[in-house]
Amino acid sequence: MKHPLPALAPDPERDTRLTAYRDLLLRWNATINLVSAGTAAEIERRHIADSLQLLPLLPAEGPVADLGSGAGLPGIVLAAALPDREIHLVESDKRKAAFLIEAAGTLRLVRVKIHATRIEQAVLPPLAAITARALAPLTALLSHAAKFLAPGGIAIFPKGRSAEQELTSAAADWHFTTERFASRTDPEATILRLSEIRRAGH
Repeated sequence: MKHPLPALAPDPERDTRLTAYRDLLLRWNATINLVSAGTAAEIERRHIADSLQLLPLLPAEGPVADLGSGAGLPGIVLAAALPDREIHLVESDKRKAAFLIEAAGTLRLVRVKIHATRIEQAVLPPLAAITARALAPLTALLSHAAKFLAPGGIAIFPKGRSAEQELTSAAADWHFTTERFASRTDPEATILRLSEIRRAGH
């Protein structure tokens, strides 16, 4: 069963930052492929709103990391909504990491830290939450979550039609508690919030 997502409170300052982010993303996208040309025309819904809907699923405090952050989706979007929060963006592609540095500077997101490295090599503090959007199968994501999350930490992973299949596959090697939320932007998508993540047999 999927739960409905909590509604977002109005926040004019957040929306101003997100407009600046959208404009910067479209400018850079003309030079490097941050989002596909087919979805750039729908950037508000397909990318920004899709990322912003994760906001109420985050814990109230503690550092967050977005793994394989790419264009900053959802990492920069969440940071725009939570400018006082420590948020780590891990992105190995140097051009995309350069965009993340520019975006964080333009939006004055002083607590955002960019790690231009592979996830396996990233040095991160114990995290309250991690996110990853369109990055890897759930089994691989759980391996990262187990490494980086603090005790009690959660993982938030948007998934498409394969969500239930990925959960079944992952359960062979992992124990976790699953909450499912219905995406507001894609009727076929499910947002997974996973907690108590540990390898089977541990």
